[in-house]
Amino acid sequence: MKIIAEFKDFLKEYKVVGLAVAFIMGVAVTALVKSLVSNIIMPIITPFIPGGAWQEATVALGPIVMKLGAFAGELLNFIIIAFVVFMIAKFVFKEEKVTKK
Repeated sequence: MKIIAEFKDFLKEYKVVGLAVAFIMGVAVTALVKSLVSNIIMPIITPFIPGGAWQEATVALGPIVMKLGAFAGELLNFIIIAFVVFMIAKFVFKEEKVTKK
């Protein structure tokens, strides 16, 4: 029974449950943001991309083909998620300006 008590202490000391909840929420937010970018934002941008298929937009430099459409979608996902994390941190820490400490 001592091992169970040690395990409970481990969970409390390292806040494993809170970390698990944050991980699950992160996965859910990522899926939501990917859907936002793919289904709402990028279709608005699509008419401005030659050919209209933003996910298939490529640039060819000789034998090198770069898939800029897919990269642009992932970059937009990252920027939105990073901004949401920034806003959450700002709200949680209730600071007017996030500074280095």
